Amino acid sequence: MKQLILIVEDDLSVKKLLEITLKEYQFNSISSDSKKGAMMLFLTHTPDLLIVDLGLSDGDGKELIAQIREVSKTPIIVLSARHDEKEIIAALDLGADDYITKPFSINELLARIRAALRRKAQEENISQTILCGELEINLASRDIFFKGEKLKLTPIEHELLKYFLLHTNKTLTHKQILKEVWGVGYQNEMQYLRTYVNTLRKKIEEDSTRPSYIKTESGIGYRFSCNKE
Repeated sequence: MKQLILIVEDDLSVKKLLEITLKEYQFNSISSDSKKGAMMLFLTHTPDLLIVDLGLSDGDGKELIAQIREVSKTPIIVLSARHDEKEIIAALDLGADDYITKPFSINELLARIRAALRRKAQEENISQTILCGELEINLASRDIFFKGEKLKLTPIEHELLKYFLLHTNKTLTHKQILKEVWGVGYQNEMQYLRTYVNTLRKKIEEDSTRPSYIKTESGIGYRFSCNKE
């Protein structure tokens, strides 16, 4: 079955180019020039990916990204003439998976679409439950348990611990963790990471000063170990 892409674009020439290109490369597409129309199409057609312009007929595309992220993790690629770094960071922080500026290369856009769809497929194929020592995460319900009891975590604590559990026994750099958990633009905010690692250690380590799960890799980052050491 062909994958369905929702185009959210108010420039008719760009929209037509995208529709023709996607059809040529064996994708189905639907389109809207507004936030309201796009949201209706999203809810009624459940597309596999969205291509979203930021300047729409009824407002800013970033608002649409935020609305989509409240209900779905469907990949979103921003395609916009806005080159400002603050705009790019804002869109990514709201949940966009990628950002391409206009004028753009069709071949690059197609490569980014394929990459986003591959990531989506990989995430859907991940086991719904991950066990690590006395920790267990249910990816469907988003619940995390420690010694059989559900952990009470803040949203950031949850995302950080989930990221660790999805990358067990791998050395993760500070910047890598900050980018994936907090978002692009936070790679140098080391105090955020240290603070949340310390709070997590207090919730899951028998001795937070001698951690067995969250190992510090000096000068590099952290490694989440599933093996008691």
